[in-house]
Parts: sequence; structure tokens; C-alpha cells
Amino acid sequence: MRFTVHSNPEIAPSVYRMRLLGDTRGITRPGQFVQIAIPGFYLRRPISICDWETAENGRFDVIYKVVGHGTEALSHLSQGSITDALIGLGNGYDIGEAEEAQGWREPLLVGGGVGTPPLFGLCRRLLAAGKRARVILGFNTKSEVILQREFEALGVDCAVYTLDGSLGMAGVATDGMRKHSGKFDHVFACGPEPMLKAAHAQCEDMGVDGQFSFEERMACGFGVCMGCSCKTRYGSKRICKDGPVLRRGEIIW
Repeated sequence: MRFTVHSNPEIAPSVYRMRLLGDTRGITRPGQFVQIAIPGFYLRRPISICDWETAENGRFDVIYKVVGHGTEALSHLSQGSITDALIGLGNGYDIGEAEEAQGWREPLLVGGGVGTPPLFGLCRRLLAAGKRARVILGFNTKSEVILQREFEALGVDCAVYTLDGSLGMAGVATDGMRKHSGKFDHVFACGPEPMLKAAHAQCEDMGVDGQFSFEERMACGFGVCMGCSCKTRYGSKRICKDGPVLRRGEIIW
């Protein structure tokens, strides 16, 4: 499906926020991702959806970090550029459709680095569903912090942790989970694997369920190539199709 680049500014060192315009009706859940075609590159790049508005003439935002030649080329796409993207891929966060989700009211969103973006669209929809959300974000240093103001503009409590203490509290995002112990009844997490592992362990200690979004190298993005399979307690699952969001009880570290 073809989309038009509306904007593509750098919002932190080597981190860009791209807004694409087009038919967004295929996006149905927070936590889904898109596969964006980049001119001159054979494989598409999978990027989580930060936020979107569903419409035939809608828009969606992605936030990505330049880590190689592909994302470097993506960062040079300017306003008016046309690109092709597969949208609404993956199994996103369950924010209330499942029966068991009705029992929690105060979710905690835990994000690390460029794993933070999908939590923003999630937070907007949790608030719309009547949930009382809190947010904890972790970064290495002040210059890398993204989306703090956007979360605060939603009216949620947003705590920021930096490893060097240059902004917010010194430490990592999961330090904030301990501080908020007893104040949340469900966890949504997205970030680097060490952070997810630590958040998972704390959820188990606290007896709190959660949903964790994983990153993995992908080729097809929709479950055909099997290149992103991982083991779970219920057999092998594909991160691109069965994930990227997995429930706490099925994850094997």
C-alpha cells in the first residue's frame, strides 16, 4: 500500500519521527508494526507504530533510530515522498477485548529507549477505555529522551529514568516498578530484552500479569519465512505474526 511522507524530523540524536498519510484502516491494535519499503533495498524494515488515526485518508507515525544503511536512507525521505508499506502487522496489545482484561483498571506502561513509541498509541487508547494508566520511561541520557512531553500532555503520570541521572531519576525503568509496587494491576512493556526480562521477573514477584513486546530480525513480516520464531511455553511462535506481543505466562527466557 502506498503512503505519502508528511514529515520526517529528527527528534533526538539519530532518532526520527516519520508521519505517513494514506489508508490506515488496516491498523487495528496498539503494538502492531509496519514493514516499510526503502528505495534501493531489497528487504523492508519493520517499525512499530507509535500512533495513528484510522481513516481511508488517515495517518500513522513511526519513530525509528538510524542503525544501518537502510534506516539512514529512510531518514532522508522528505515531505511528499511516496513509499510502500505493509501495515497493521503482528498481534498487538490486548487492551480489553479479552474477558480476563476486564479485571484490571490501573495499568503500568514501561518503555525503554526506542521501545517507547508503541506505548504512546497504547496509552491514548487505554485512557479512552477508562483505564488509569501510569508510564515509566528509561533512557541512557537526557538527549535520548523522547515522548515525555507527549505522555504528560495526555494527563498521565510519566516518570523518566536515565542511567546517568541527567534527567528525571537516576537508574533504569524497572527501578520505577519497585517504587510503584501495589499501585498497578497490569504491565505493558516494550524495550530492549534485558529490560523486558527484568520487568517480567518483577511481575512474577508481584503476582501481576503483563504483556511484553519483543523485537526480532524479520524478513517477510507476516509469518511465512519462519525466520523470527521463538520458543514459548505453548510451543514455537513467530514474533512477526503471533507476536510481537507475548503474555507474561508464555515467555521462556
